[in-house]
Amino acid sequence: MTIKEAQTTVDEWINTIGIRYYNELTNTAVLMEEVGEVARLMARIYGEQSFKQKEQAATAKADLGDEMADVLFVLICLANQTGIDLTAALNKNLEKKTNRDKDRHANNEKLKE
Repeated sequence: MTIKEAQTTVDEWINTIGIRYYNELTNTAVLMEEVGEVARLMARIYGEQSFKQKEQAATAKADLGDEMADVLFVLICLANQTGIDLTAALNKNLEKKTNRDKDRHANNEKLKE
């Protein structure tokens, strides 16, 4: 699925199953909540925090993928609501990063190992 297809699919889902979009401020708060859930799992899977006894570490990677998908879903909702073409925005952002960082990372001693 392309990003454009994802934006169309999410829009169709919102307007049928979801009934309507939450307002932009609500969706921004939901996005922060979802990012927090990703951060929580990252801290436990890759960081130094441990899972609580009742939590299942075995399913954490699957949960991580699901939480990342939640972040992507809400981000797509916000893009749709604000008229952002995420394909164009990502391409423009990659071009900016390429121009800005083409020598920066290659010359970064911290990245050479």
